[in-house]
Amino acid sequence: MITSLDTSVILDILIDDPEFARRSEQAIRKARSEGKIIICECVLAEIVPALGKPAVVENLLSDWQIEYSPLTKESALLAGSMNNNYLKRKGPVKRVIPDFLIGAHATLQADRLLARDRGYYRDYFTDLNLWDPSQAVID
Repeated sequence: MITSLDTSVILDILIDDPEFARRSEQAIRKARSEGKIIICECVLAEIVPALGKPAVVENLLSDWQIEYSPLTKESALLAGSMNNNYLKRKGPVKRVIPDFLIGAHATLQADRLLARDRGYYRDYFTDLNLWDPSQAVID
């Protein structure tokens, strides 16, 4: 089982979010016990500001056993298509291309995405196996 992580679950833990940190940490531990954990370049770039230095990010990836998995051309094309659909629907400007890149990466390069979804992943990536730690019961 390959689990792709969204930035939201990593930041939950890094900022010790009182509502979500515990459940996100439990979900990451469970995902690790079930297989490989990956992130794409968007997630990697988005966590750098929270940690400050690339060396600290590298240590986190090593400690948490997270592998970097770059987007394939097919994933980038899927992200662009979903972003195009979004723009045609005249969605609110708050959705940006990294959201679509992360969703496409997980759809085509992982078995599931661990993310706190606010609806857009389910709406645009209907084939995506989404695991929301804020909604799921974790053993």
